[in-house]
Amino acid sequence: MSAEVLVRPAAAALAALRARFPLLGREVHGRPLIYFDNAATSQKPLEVLEAMERFYREANANVHRGVHALSVEATELYERARSRIARFAGLADPSGVVFTRGATEAVNLVAHAFLAPRLAAGDRVLLTAMEHHSNIVPWQLLCRARGAELAVVPVDGRGVLDLEGAERLLDGRVRLFAFAHVSNVLGTVNPVAELVAMARARGIPTLVDGAQAAAHLPIRFDELGCDFYVLSAHKMYGPTGIGALLARRERLEAMVPWQGGGEMVLEVDFAESRFAEPPLRFEAGTPNIAGAVGWMAACDFLGAIDAESLARHERELGAALEHRLREVPGLRLLGEAPGKLAIASFVVEGIHAQDLATFLDLEGVAVRSGHHCAHPLHRRFGVAASCRASLALYNTVEEVERFALALGRSLRRLRRATA
Repeated sequence: MSAEVLVRPAAAALAALRARFPLLGREVHGRPLIYFDNAATSQKPLEVLEAMERFYREANANVHRGVHALSVEATELYERARSRIARFAGLADPSGVVFTRGATEAVNLVAHAFLAPRLAAGDRVLLTAMEHHSNIVPWQLLCRARGAELAVVPVDGRGVLDLEGAERLLDGRVRLFAFAHVSNVLGTVNPVAELVAMARARGIPTLVDGAQAAAHLPIRFDELGCDFYVLSAHKMYGPTGIGALLARRERLEAMVPWQGGGEMVLEVDFAESRFAEPPLRFEAGTPNIAGAVGWMAACDFLGAIDAESLARHERELGAALEHRLREVPGLRLLGEAPGKLAIASFVVEGIHAQDLATFLDLEGVAVRSGHHCAHPLHRRFGVAASCRASLALYNTVEEVERFALALGRSLRRLRRATA
């Protein structure tokens, strides 16, 4: 695929881009699909699908453990993927990339292998009010086991993080500050470098949840200065079931193994084992090799896109979406942070979010309904659930217009049904 196809999101170029995503051409309930659930998972381009199929057809073997040609080739592909992901994320040292099943497992890895030996009764883990459950529950479980506690940086009514509050809470009791790069509910883009600098000035390690950021924003791990950054491939046009922990090498070297098994050891005896150097120390068992190959292809796909054109296109989509939503009587948007991404969570007076999502599905529109794995944030805004429309580079303004019409029809039907 020529990068030129992706440089300018004009009508013809955008049509050519969309043609790379086979699933976008299907119908749902007899209507053309409008896929606005990209914050949950993105669709996959042919480059990713073909790379994974090619691996299974031509190079399938286990990695690191064999001298035969297929094993060597598989290992080269797997380690090439590690290097490609490091380059994509602005991490100079590929050994700082630990493959996991996703961002969730990466957070759990840090909780168990890094923080658990360092956390004691009376200590704190600092989070923000906009965190996904994956960046709450692992710390909650660990704090409960150690007699430590969670502290939470509040957000205001616009969905903007209270930076002064963060500075006050970053005290001598905090052993880790973990926060989202982008909120999966609000679309808020947090000032990562500023938050990391606050913590580093006090000697506090940081973990950044980048699951919602990587498909939309440039990631510059080495420049951000954080200790840990977590990613999921499936939210950035890659396959499900694979992600990574990005970490500073000195942090990984100081971490204890979390899971035991093959691959993460140098020598095993019944009395004692010697463990491999990072990152293999944290990759017990046979990895998702095809997933790594597919993720590498996704990084190549995103790397071919002009970043400024992508950002401009997604800003236009987000503005068009919010403009249409503001026209709907009784509709309330959650979060209006400046510079937010094209994620719009909303509630409509008198209409349950799940009912609305169901009626939109009948119109061929895929949105997410519920609490989006962010119960505390929904409580902050005084709602139990919301509908979320989240856009990606292959979405179009024409889809936004069709969505607005479908939303209007769905609301009229629901109001008639409840009248």
